[in-house]
Amino acid sequence: MEFKIKTEEIRKLMEIDAPEFPKYATQILNLANQNAQATRPKVVGQMSELIKEFSGKTLEEWEEWYLEHYPDAIEKATKKVLEMVDNFRKVINQIDESMVRKWIRDLVIVKTFVGLRFQEAILRKVADKFSLDYRLSTPEEESKGIDGYIGSVPVSLKPKSYQAKEMLPEEIKIDIIYYEKQKDGLKITIPPALEKKLKIQRNNEA
Repeated sequence: MEFKIKTEEIRKLMEIDAPEFPKYATQILNLANQNAQATRPKVVGQMSELIKEFSGKTLEEWEEWYLEHYPDAIEKATKKVLEMVDNFRKVINQIDESMVRKWIRDLVIVKTFVGLRFQEAILRKVADKFSLDYRLSTPEEESKGIDGYIGSVPVSLKPKSYQAKEMLPEEIKIDIIYYEKQKDGLKITIPPALEKKLKIQRNNEA
């Protein structure tokens, strides 16, 4: 048998009243807290560890114990979140229909395109590093596993996870540039053999 107990039901089972907030308030406060990092361990302590140290049983005992160890934590966290809410308050009056439309366009049109068509950005960046030209592959070249050319060197672009595969479904005989999607962009890896080729070509063209 499997079942789930929701957080609100846990509160009821433990006879702990849930605080009431206006609609959307908790969403705003959560976002403000994330930006302010107000409840990080350096501010309020490592809660998962502190609760293990606590030997009492009731909510009142826990609150008393916690405030003895971190007497200023609640106040510090409150001020951090409030400052961020004030920042939101200043900005929200600047948000109009034009700004919303611009944000929606960037999200739906631009970021979707960038997320799907980032290969050209990789080729251009690598080419710039070696002072070479680049171009995307033709459909015929693409069918051979070539994603583009840097100078006259054909290259394939593959996610970094491709390196870890023991049995590859295809054998690529051209040089591979590896990329890894990260939160703030792409991490690019150029194997030494390809780097050497591109340096030689740059020197020959100089």
